[in-house]
Amino acid sequence: MARRQVGSTRRVGDGGSFPFAGALHSKSRSSPLLSICLVLVGACLLIGYAYSGPGIFKSIKEVSKVTGDYSCTAEVQRAIPVLKKAYGDGMRKVLHVGPDTCSVVSSLLKEEETEAWGVEPYDIEDADSHCKSFVSKGLVRVADIKFPLPYRAKSFSLVIVSDALDYLSPKYLNKTVPELARVASDGVVLFAGLPGQQRAKVAELSKFGRPAKMRSASWWNRFFVQINLEENDAPSKKFEQAVSKGLYKPACQVFHLKPLH
Repeated sequence: MARRQVGSTRRVGDGGSFPFAGALHSKSRSSPLLSICLVLVGACLLIGYAYSGPGIFKSIKEVSKVTGDYSCTAEVQRAIPVLKKAYGDGMRKVLHVGPDTCSVVSSLLKEEETEAWGVEPYDIEDADSHCKSFVSKGLVRVADIKFPLPYRAKSFSLVIVSDALDYLSPKYLNKTVPELARVASDGVVLFAGLPGQQRAKVAELSKFGRPAKMRSASWWNRFFVQINLEENDAPSKKFEQAVSKGLYKPACQVFHLKPLH
């Protein structure tokens, strides 16, 4: 989160007193003018605060998105209602792949007529008891996505991936993305970070293995052509229509892909 810049300290005069002390205590003709100015400044500050409202916090949140605190996995949870509009029955059996998948699975299971599973690509030693219960029930698996997924072809109607592919090199992306498309019957939704957006902190590098690589939309589109994956036109258009109506504003890149069959 961006920090406010601390103003530079101004030196006090040789006598050690506040430079305007004389003006404040003086009974000169300038005192009424000074009082009026102070009142006007105070009024402006109050008006500015009243009109800013939550916008102040919104701007802070926007800054956090580009300094390392934003998560595309959290973005998936915001997008669930729009994804349901775009995919309809395609949301009946959903697999989410990415860090903090337990939170996404939990949100999906609250939706009517939706079953959900998750693949956590990283260690979950610090996960809460709720997440560990998902693991014990078989709803969430811990698996290295650089290797084939432990599912048969078309096991899920929709596969959603977030905050996982940004940490893979092209060498592994060439294998992982087709695997995601293999286990889907209706499509794959890929949430990827924007260039200059979040980065793994130094403390997280041991977990993710490498810093995140935020790739442009043009890079991803060339990559999809290279591995013979096509855009899923119908749900993509419905998704974009919802975005244009202001129902959802993506903070990550969202790609809709056809399954690999």
